[in-house]
Amino acid sequence: MKKINYLGAIIIGGAMLILSACGSSGGGSDSLSIEYEKYTLENGLDVVLHQDSSDPIISVAILIHAGSNREKPGRTGFAHFFEHMLFQRSENVIEGGFFKNINEWGGTMNGGTWQDGTVYYEVVPKDAIEKVLWMESDRMGFFINAVSLTSLEGEKPVVQNEKRQRVDNQPYGHTNSVILKAMYPEGHPYNWTVIGELEDLQNATIDDVKEFYEEWYGPNNATLVVAGDIDSDEIKSMIQKYFGEIDSRGTDTPMGPKPISLNETKVFYYEDNFAALPEIRMTYPTVEQFHEDQWALDALGQILSQGKRAPLYKAIVEESKVAPSVTSNNGSNELAGTFTITVRANDDVDLDSVRIVLNDALVKFDKEGFDIRDLDRIKAGQETQFYNGISSVLGKSFQLAYYSEFAGSPDFVEQDIANIKAVTQEDVIRVFRKYILGKHHVVTNFVPKGGAGLAMVDAVKADIKEEAIVAYQPSEVIEDEADLTIVKTESSFDRAATPDFGEAPLVTPPSIWTDQLSNGMNLYGVETSELPLVNFSFRIMGGHYLDDPNRVGIANIMTDIMMEGTANKTPEELEDAIGQLGANINMFTADEYIQVSGNCLSRNFNATMDIVVEILLEPRWDEEEFTRIIDLTVNGIQQRETSPNAIAQIVMNKKLYGDDHILSHPSAGYIEDVKTITINDLKAFYDKNYAPNITNFHVAGNVTQEDAKAALSRLADEWNKKEVSFPSYDEPSIPTEPALYFVDIPDAKQSRIVISRLTVPAESNEYNTINVANDRLGASASARLFQILREEKQFTYGAYSFGIRKVNDPCEFRAISSVKSNVTKEAMDTFKEVISSYADTYTENDLNTTKSSLIKQNALAFETLNNLLGILQNISTYDLPLDYLDDQQSVVTEATMESVRATSQEFFDLNKFIYVVVGDKATQLERLKVEGPGNPIEVDKYGEPVTIQ
Repeated sequence: MKKINYLGAIIIGGAMLILSACGSSGGGSDSLSIEYEKYTLENGLDVVLHQDSSDPIISVAILIHAGSNREKPGRTGFAHFFEHMLFQRSENVIEGGFFKNINEWGGTMNGGTWQDGTVYYEVVPKDAIEKVLWMESDRMGFFINAVSLTSLEGEKPVVQNEKRQRVDNQPYGHTNSVILKAMYPEGHPYNWTVIGELEDLQNATIDDVKEFYEEWYGPNNATLVVAGDIDSDEIKSMIQKYFGEIDSRGTDTPMGPKPISLNETKVFYYEDNFAALPEIRMTYPTVEQFHEDQWALDALGQILSQGKRAPLYKAIVEESKVAPSVTSNNGSNELAGTFTITVRANDDVDLDSVRIVLNDALVKFDKEGFDIRDLDRIKAGQETQFYNGISSVLGKSFQLAYYSEFAGSPDFVEQDIANIKAVTQEDVIRVFRKYILGKHHVVTNFVPKGGAGLAMVDAVKADIKEEAIVAYQPSEVIEDEADLTIVKTESSFDRAATPDFGEAPLVTPPSIWTDQLSNGMNLYGVETSELPLVNFSFRIMGGHYLDDPNRVGIANIMTDIMMEGTANKTPEELEDAIGQLGANINMFTADEYIQVSGNCLSRNFNATMDIVVEILLEPRWDEEEFTRIIDLTVNGIQQRETSPNAIAQIVMNKKLYGDDHILSHPSAGYIEDVKTITINDLKAFYDKNYAPNITNFHVAGNVTQEDAKAALSRLADEWNKKEVSFPSYDEPSIPTEPALYFVDIPDAKQSRIVISRLTVPAESNEYNTINVANDRLGASASARLFQILREEKQFTYGAYSFGIRKVNDPCEFRAISSVKSNVTKEAMDTFKEVISSYADTYTENDLNTTKSSLIKQNALAFETLNNLLGILQNISTYDLPLDYLDDQQSVVTEATMESVRATSQEFFDLNKFIYVVVGDKATQLERLKVEGPGNPIEVDKYGEPVTIQ
């Protein structure tokens, strides 16, 4: 086995860069040796194996060296569409088998396509590894004969729905398409987006599928990585059996770099139906991945905009105050790269003025340069980032596959070490002058509908194809699948026979320790030494629940202001202190708690805790930062008001909890209230509601119980317990008849559907029984909602249902989907039909599938530090026993047909649900109307009735 000492990494612009861990503050040196073995089958398939026995799970990743850059003009989006096709079936894997099998085997799976490649991956308990290799080899070598016209045409609407969900129905969703078309000449492989155009997707043929498969999906154009609890000789034998007889085919020669240059600056504008605020992006052509200038450009992206000293931050946020934030980044891909600066400006800000501020800031940067501490901070943070990236077997698989396929060998890390360590201040300034300062670029101005006057005066209107909303027509039957005969490809063994499970894995739950500080703070921990990392969190109970219902938003702003300096550190100094440790610390406000969380290298745990304790005990209450945070919050609320998903959430909460409950209000509040909040309001909230005796501390990683408790000694000594008063709200009532609320988003390309009800307290065992009952209804891609709404009817990209735990109120049960606008009624009818018939149609096979899946999933439950931290947080937040996972398993094993049906009848009663639809009123509202209960009630974006004029 080949050994690489991975000492740290930076993942920027698609490439992983390695750096030395030596010399970091805190003393000591962490290093991690990853052993791997790489070899090549006779058919050209590169294989990389990595043994990791820390958990009884295995990851399989196959990286195909073909993405959207291998498509032809007029067939854009095909690589991504082809990825979808490969999840349908193959010669020996039945229709829907990939979704169904992985779920039943207790695993997870997915795929992804980008400009340069496509990856397919699974993580499963170790006993399912041969089954996974069987399935993956079947779609690599035994797929094409199983493709039919029906499967082709059936998948088109699914991918088109994904485009609507990710692009057409999203604010600024079309920006990338405008940039690529303007940046790259026609015919360049980066001239189009990965998702492609709806028209091109519709025109795809079976011949296109066959051509793409034969040309790009040969084993000689791929890397297979198997990582986890493996026996190397056994895995090699399996790989040879299942992949060895697949013939090499097609092209496996990588394309060379295709960098471009612009001979003019191009400026475009577009009135975006979903944009609440004007946004400008300035995009410059740069270099391909692994070019000698990539690493300095990556650093430049962070230096220009990240941090209090960053020149663009100072100019945009602090001095001109035209926006609450600014970003910049370099993205180097296989063929070419770009550097992008983005500003989403404040309401009604003219984008010409923003561009002037940006240009002036770039000129100033050229003259004044930057502080070396910023480059040091960037490097220091990458070591922690690297270990986070390999904290799972899947993360290791991705990194080994990427280097093997795009750099030729995982050993390329050695060159990356030298490259990142060699970046200097001079290098950063040099690439800035070479690629950015005064260079031609593409400028996009996306402005709200009716806001063309905010765009730059020299901008021309971008050519964007908007899909019309047309009447729904059911798909025609293309061919009778019963008449389709699959001609089996010859094989040396019977591939139709599914391999047996291997030896059942032994799952060992983590040993959880508990403790308490003298001030009443409870401590929960899991010690594990696999990685030199520690993940931690403090949960201060209360959060949004302690807001004044008549003045919402104070709790939300608290977590922003407390990260802006301490009594002894300016915001800039606090940022430096965290950065030089390579640590991550953040705060956020949830409905029922405020959380301080982060992670760090284990050698820097004490120093990191010192900073967190200082943040908690010594807030700075910086007035300048407070003003910026108010502006940032208002900016966020304005954007929230154009997001269909956010609107649906707000309206649903309003109707679930009622006007008098705090959870009927969004935690960020309302613009008119936020603008009245003062710094004294925050101080009063802190004095009243921050206390150690309502705080729980959680830690997972390479630190002992004694060391963790010792690191909190200052908190024990200086943070005094006190009584915190929690408000009492009436328990929300459960409806007795259905109520449907409709919110108008004119010309929406999709309708957001949310169906919800309240159920039982979080600590109730019935919460577990509801989850067991829901497993076959909507818990995964193999469940009924997904299979019927997506796979059978092609209404959506996905449909799911799930439980949401609450502390002070009953838990929520929710079903969701985003569907093509013209099938809103049909999708609603389908939701109701599937949910209402679930209890009566639930089968013994459903129960067996649920038991197999939920029990086997336990093998994956303890793998990462985030998994372990999540378990600890559940225990403390919802007052669960330390062995609550055992209780969940007992509910699974003891479930019967009768118990699942009874639970479904009680909690999946359509009359007790509230329904919210956010979509295009002009074409969809009338179609939803019915006589009596369930007739749609039109409301605004906050759930208030709309007055008919």
